[in-house]
Amino acid sequence: MIRRKMLAAVGLAMAALLPLTACGSGDDTESGPVELTVAVWSLASTPEFQTLFDAFHKANPDITVKPVDILAADYPTKVTTMLAGGDTTDVITMKTLADYVRFSGRGQLQDLTASATAQAGKLAGLDAYNQGGKYFALPYRQDFWVLYYNKKLFDAAKQPYPENLTWDQYVELAKKLTSGSGETKVYGAYQHVWRSVVHAIAAAQTGGDQLGGDYKFLADQYRTALALQDAGATLDYGTAVTQKTGYASMFESGKAAMVPMGSWFIAKILADKKAGTTDVDWGIAPMPQRTGTTGVTTFGAPTAFAVNKKAKHSAAAQKFVEFASSLEGAKAITGIGVVPAFSSDEIRAQYFTLPGMPTDDLSKKAFAPDKVNPEMPVSDKTAKVDTILAEEHQLIMTKEKAIDDGIKEMETRVKNEVN
Repeated sequence: MIRRKMLAAVGLAMAALLPLTACGSGDDTESGPVELTVAVWSLASTPEFQTLFDAFHKANPDITVKPVDILAADYPTKVTTMLAGGDTTDVITMKTLADYVRFSGRGQLQDLTASATAQAGKLAGLDAYNQGGKYFALPYRQDFWVLYYNKKLFDAAKQPYPENLTWDQYVELAKKLTSGSGETKVYGAYQHVWRSVVHAIAAAQTGGDQLGGDYKFLADQYRTALALQDAGATLDYGTAVTQKTGYASMFESGKAAMVPMGSWFIAKILADKKAGTTDVDWGIAPMPQRTGTTGVTTFGAPTAFAVNKKAKHSAAAQKFVEFASSLEGAKAITGIGVVPAFSSDEIRAQYFTLPGMPTDDLSKKAFAPDKVNPEMPVSDKTAKVDTILAEEHQLIMTKEKAIDDGIKEMETRVKNEVN
């Protein structure tokens, strides 16, 4: 009798504990409809997010996605504050690799190593999320840089389309494609103001290390950029910064014949062509290469989703992250011109069936570079080094410092302020 009473008491105690256990386990034990929250930036102008949300909901009718929309410029700071404060937003979009390293290093993201291992070999950019053999995010898109060109402007100048260019040939071609003056001037090229236009491509094609403290590998690329400015073949850096010039407006309005830019620009061109806001006749070509090299080397960066360590609906969140990086997620965003991380012959074929997508051999070649190197290495030094390089980049591009002096200052500052 005593034994039975003791067992009954233990049973009652265990029963009392069960609700408490369930309350702490999110939707692992929940049933019924789930409202999944996903932190994103600039939802209205970033159509890939809603496209993925709709596709995921169609495949999982019991899960509705509620976006947490944040201004792009405020996103890193806002998410940092959210996670530090114990916010329970389920999925966090990793806008940059630097953000990912910071959040994962603080233990704020759930371990997705098993999911990453299952996708090994299928996801471009996955290696960038390897943190000591563990993964805390899965990439759903992988952008890389190509050369956009305006076919009408090339035809008018009677110049062949930009296939297999070296950087020296790129400069000379830009000069030939430049015409007019003042408000009617058409530039042969437009080099956007981001330092990656010089630094990332130089590092990718020379093997230079942007965190290493030796920046002599940047010199040739700076000479290319300044040669374009000196010839009047591109809008000068100072004017572009002051006027807040957009690369899309320069290309889509026919003000620039060539624009080096990331593959994300494809989606915008397709959307704008469909909306009738541009009539640009365009194509893409591989990025120009260094003289004497073989193959096509460019740079790029992945974008990923991660599960918040304190997610309210962790199981549903993981299901969404896995869906976004899968073949089905890739099909969804490929349909609007976004380049997915998931890579397959089926996806590549789908991409070139999109209405308005150029289907010539040169464009297809550009879409399959031989090597895509990281835009910026990631470590705990990245943010500080990036600030220094950006400041010195501006001084070189505005000719307040000579190339060699600016590079020397980069090396000195990184050594003294970071290393």
